[in-house]
Amino acid sequence: MKYTLSTLGHRSRVAVSSPLVTRHTMLTAMVAVLGAALLVLSMTGCASTPPPTAQMAVSNAALAHAVAAGSVELAPTEMAMARDKMIRANQSMANKDYDTALTLAQQAQLDAQVAEAKAEAAKAGKSVTALQEASRALREEMARKTP
Repeated sequence: MKYTLSTLGHRSRVAVSSPLVTRHTMLTAMVAVLGAALLVLSMTGCASTPPPTAQMAVSNAALAHAVAAGSVELAPTEMAMARDKMIRANQSMANKDYDTALTLAQQAQLDAQVAEAKAEAAKAGKSVTALQEASRALREEMARKTP
């Protein structure tokens, strides 16, 4: 059997002894064509990335929320990372490097959320310690009054 295979405008004759080989050859050619098409589409997609204004707003809100939760004092390292990334995201926006701005804004949002969670955990730990101390004091008081 002979089949004509056309890929990227080139025709070639393939001598095939079984339908399985033909199917494999045709699938390989289709994968190559699809891969080339995806490469072209991805290259044009990168060039037209819109400004990530919504993500920038969400990230700024996450930073403000973390500050309100006390993260500056209770999670200073994480807050410094979040602020640094947000500054860099703003610089990337000014330079119209929207892909970098989006990535940095997303990272800043996550860092701010980690800082907030760490601050909340620290506050919860302090509350637990205070409750344990109050409970200990109450037990001691009750032990004194018991005849």
